[in-house]
Amino acid sequence: MTGALARQPTVTLVIGSGSVKCAASIGVVKALADAGIGIDRVVGCSGGALFAAGVAFGFDAARMTDITLRAWTRKVTSKRNHMGMLRLLAPKLFGFRAETFGLRDDAPMLAAFREVFGDRRIEDAPIPLHITATDFANGDLVELSRGDLVSALRASASLPLAFKPVALGGRLLVDGYLADPMPVSVAMKNGSRVIVALGFETPYQENIRSAGRFASQLSAILANNLQKSRVAFHSATHHSEMILIVPQFKERVRLFDTHKVPYIIQEGEAAARQQLPYLQALFDADRQRLAVA
Repeated sequence: MTGALARQPTVTLVIGSGSVKCAASIGVVKALADAGIGIDRVVGCSGGALFAAGVAFGFDAARMTDITLRAWTRKVTSKRNHMGMLRLLAPKLFGFRAETFGLRDDAPMLAAFREVFGDRRIEDAPIPLHITATDFANGDLVELSRGDLVSALRASASLPLAFKPVALGGRLLVDGYLADPMPVSVAMKNGSRVIVALGFETPYQENIRSAGRFASQLSAILANNLQKSRVAFHSATHHSEMILIVPQFKERVRLFDTHKVPYIIQEGEAAARQQLPYLQALFDADRQRLAVA
């Protein structure tokens, strides 16, 4: 068999936003590897950026699981920023500035990311890596493919109100999910033939009897509809083949349910294996096309 015939199409893995659910990517990567399917490029958004970085730098499943258990905890993300609270309650007295406003202290998060990735740079990843964030000035999607990895991860996970925006490249950046919770457009722009897109549905609320649950329901409606519309648009307007993987969790998975990581990985692998026949059919069709050419 010639090299052209043996070569599979370029495959990009896109890991969308989804907090701890993004650990499902560990199972997806395992299913692809078991089927002999390599990953040529990785795109990550928000919580998915952390796992995309792990894939790009070749971290194995055990290491990524350990990172999840250590970096995705209440201790890392819940330390209060007292000055942020004062600026919220008394903006005229303490001075309110968008670039410094956040109700949570990001120091523990930065320390956790730095412990894992050190001073690695995005462009040094063995597998090309793209991290997305949102330009706070205009809502545009920002693609980060060079520079300090930890700074990019911090920007991509900069949940508004909770954490202050991150200044990078002359722009003020916030959480990537605001621009696109599943940024398949980045994969398409970079010439991917096949896109494996891992996304997550935000669960809807039941028994809405509080303002908090009411707000959560509105957020879920907006997030799910945005993801569906973006994926549908890109599927209709581009020539790339997109395999959408959305694990259906029978158990409710909350933001800090790290004790459910093994279950999350298992569901990610199961969802990916359901798509393997279609992936293999795509590869076979491409080989036949090359043989004729």
